[in-house]
Amino acid sequence: MTGLDISFVRAQFPAFSEPSLNGQAFFENAGGSYTCTQVIDRLTRFYRERKVQPFGPFEASRLGGEEMDEARARLAALMGIETEELSFGPSTTANTYVLAQAFQRYMKPGEAIIVTNQDHEANTGPWRRLADAGIEVREWKIDPTTGRLEPEDLEAMLDENVRLVCFPHCSNVVGEINPVVEITALAHAAGAFVCVDGVSYAPHGLPDVGLMGPDIYLFSAYKTYGPHQGIMVIRRALGALLPNQGHYFNAGSLYKRFTPAGPDHAQVAACAGMADYFDSLANHHSIQGLPSARMAGVHDLMRAHETTLLQPLLDFLSARNDLRLLGPRNAENRAPTVALDLGRDPAPIAQALAAKGINAGAGDFYAVRALEGQGVNSKRGVLRLSFVHYTSVDEIDALIAALDSVL
Repeated sequence: MTGLDISFVRAQFPAFSEPSLNGQAFFENAGGSYTCTQVIDRLTRFYRERKVQPFGPFEASRLGGEEMDEARARLAALMGIETEELSFGPSTTANTYVLAQAFQRYMKPGEAIIVTNQDHEANTGPWRRLADAGIEVREWKIDPTTGRLEPEDLEAMLDENVRLVCFPHCSNVVGEINPVVEITALAHAAGAFVCVDGVSYAPHGLPDVGLMGPDIYLFSAYKTYGPHQGIMVIRRALGALLPNQGHYFNAGSLYKRFTPAGPDHAQVAACAGMADYFDSLANHHSIQGLPSARMAGVHDLMRAHETTLLQPLLDFLSARNDLRLLGPRNAENRAPTVALDLGRDPAPIAQALAAKGINAGAGDFYAVRALEGQGVNSKRGVLRLSFVHYTSVDEIDALIAALDSVL
């Protein structure tokens, strides 16, 4: 099969057969995706059959623990990393906060970190607070016209004092896909570690983190067809250097060192359903090989479908003179997360779209710094239209027609 089988894809999501959602086109996926049936089935089974303390000697406990381990092992394999390098937390915001506490204890006053103003606040706010401990915080600024992060600007900021560079795989309002491999290589050459916020990218295909090379990669399961969990990759070399943030007796376990809250058993187990879903796509489309290679094939199918649908929307918006489209106008260079500065309050437009069966969002989306860095009134915010691989051509056509009538 040469392209993504959209009928097969949509059959994996109960939302598309839910009567109450009939006639609704969902364009706020960047805030949280629909959940696939594989995750729902596992979560339901866990609560029915295995909702006991896991890893015990009796059947329900043993099966619950095995399913939690399965989730970690299979997702790690899809991302090209060791099983112990993947851990779960209550959210990406919470995971980043814990990591910032670890770096605060690891770093010395006068040493530096680099953050951006393109990030969601979750991957910039906790790091910026390290300034209170004497850590120098340097800001890698976006281009105010394009919203782009230029690697050469980062290169000029790097020196022997920089210990960490934090940036997004792509922004939740700019949408441009940042060159993670190139940026990581620059940071590593200067002796710095790298933390990538992948929350806005992972829903478009899990990346091969082992191949890309960052030391930390963060994303959210609930935006990637799963339950409400934050998923965190910490490569072994860095994890061994940072001080333990968990219980003292868990210090020897990499995946427990940075999860002081302890796991949500049912939701961690249900994350194995995400792997089930990606595997089902690979099997249906005859993609073979090791797990990371199969995931790469699924990723490419997702991106090709999304890019095909995105370009007509970008062309339509680019041709208008009554709004500002943030980020690239070429679909190849961005995720299908499209923010529009309307020059007025976007909330009434979002409401008008909802009346036409188009579900979109309006606001700042926790990207206040990114909006202000592009001269956008963050208190007013933007209209955001975001979709993923389960979106259909008909839904894009309906979106464009609705926009044309309400803008």
